[in-house]
Amino acid sequence: MDICRSKTGIRRAIATMRAAGAERIGFVPTMGALHEGHLSLVRMAKARGDRVVVSVFVNPTQFEDPADLAKYPRDDARDLDLLRAEGVDAVFLPGVEEMYPEGAQTIVETTTLSKVLIGALRPGHFRGVATVVTKLFNIVGPDFAVFGEKDYQQLAVIRTMVRDLDMPVEILGHPILRETDGLAMSSRNVRLDPAHRAEATVLSRALDRAEALAARPVTAEELQAEIALTLAEAPAAEVETIDIQDAATLADLSGALERPAVILLAVRFGPVLLIDNRVVTPA
Repeated sequence: MDICRSKTGIRRAIATMRAAGAERIGFVPTMGALHEGHLSLVRMAKARGDRVVVSVFVNPTQFEDPADLAKYPRDDARDLDLLRAEGVDAVFLPGVEEMYPEGAQTIVETTTLSKVLIGALRPGHFRGVATVVTKLFNIVGPDFAVFGEKDYQQLAVIRTMVRDLDMPVEILGHPILRETDGLAMSSRNVRLDPAHRAEATVLSRALDRAEALAARPVTAEELQAEIALTLAEAPAAEVETIDIQDAATLADLSGALERPAVILLAVRFGPVLLIDNRVVTPA
């Protein structure tokens, strides 16, 4: 497994793969602190391509709170061991200075999608995501990239960006992986104390109940109310948003559900903000 810390190094590794006959190179961008959810993306990429490249980079431009950035879990040695065990061909592990050299001033932004939902809670977050993913695509030059569907809005932002900028990269989404108790796998889960970790399972319970409710005629408002009642069962849960949006466009929905909707939750447990989602199809 090639471990490349510079743009020159990863480009050289990719060129070697192409010269050896690789026709379809898959890419999995990550911020490290890898868990089974990330590894499932790697396995999907291996199944769909000839070679797999993974990046490990904690992107500072998508954090609005420096304290949140400082607390983000990092364990490069463990991450590399996990990726080596999965048979990854190359890992791009750059420093901040390599990705954002002095004087860098160009940004990429989906002007509407970046400012709604999670984007409204975390101003500038999706601008940072779109910018770094654009840079990574330009550096690696993959044929396709795999992203988890847990970050539903992020996936929508990236798909829109690729479409609008005519990027020759196929974007694949991978279903959410969950712990045995239903909590969506996330690097942030390790920051939950035991009490908050136990209460965080309320997210998947709320989505399960909403999905069951959508099996009969229901309005977006009724779904939202049911979810709020369920989340209230967890005393520590501080609800940031409960959004019912069009699953395809992320447009607001109201009244009777007549087409697939995505339920997007952002709930804080102590200092940790967790997100989860579920696409429901109305009766």
